[in-house]
Amino acid sequence: MAVFNRVESERKVEEAIYSEVIQAGDGWMREIEPGQVLRIEDLEGNQAADTLFFDAENPDDHYSAVATIVGQKNIYLSTGSILRAESGKRLMTIVADTCGRHDTLGGACSAQSNTVRYAHDTLPMHNCRDTFMLQMAKYDGNYTKRDLAPNINFFMNVPVTPEGGLTFEDGVSGPNRYVEMKAECRTTALISNCPQLNNPCNAYNPTPIRVLIWEK
Repeated sequence: MAVFNRVESERKVEEAIYSEVIQAGDGWMREIEPGQVLRIEDLEGNQAADTLFFDAENPDDHYSAVATIVGQKNIYLSTGSILRAESGKRLMTIVADTCGRHDTLGGACSAQSNTVRYAHDTLPMHNCRDTFMLQMAKYDGNYTKRDLAPNINFFMNVPVTPEGGLTFEDGVSGPNRYVEMKAECRTTALISNCPQLNNPCNAYNPTPIRVLIWEK
């Protein structure tokens, strides 16, 4: 089922309490306080932002694609989607979205998946799983690779075929499109700005994204 629930935000960039550009291939990890709003912005278009969320007070309770999909009865994410943890707890709610549809089935690229999907000579290429692990190692000792789970791919276009398979297609995003989420509890956000060069999720040209945070 396609979703194009595009809703613009009334929040002004100059009123954000935090702003940072994440270069292609880099990562970011930070706590979002209850009520704060996180925006992820696709600066140049057709970029994929692999993202995970954790209950900051119980890091074992991470984002669950299954609980989120079952709760909303739709495989894609957009305005109004409630991003749930394994326990069913509400972590974030998408409150604005100018892209219109986001994937939570395709997962994060890794050295191993790159070799299976593409070729063995892709093994040393930069990938999101390694970026996730590097960010968790730098953050604190509460997060390890065991905490990685099926993630959200903001701005990524992964249609489901009639046979139930997945395909990686050109993105449905564009320059300066964004998604905003309100934290329903104290939530840790983990982002890998995907460096993928082997499929069209980044138009074969990874580019920067920007994250902003507002108090409300």
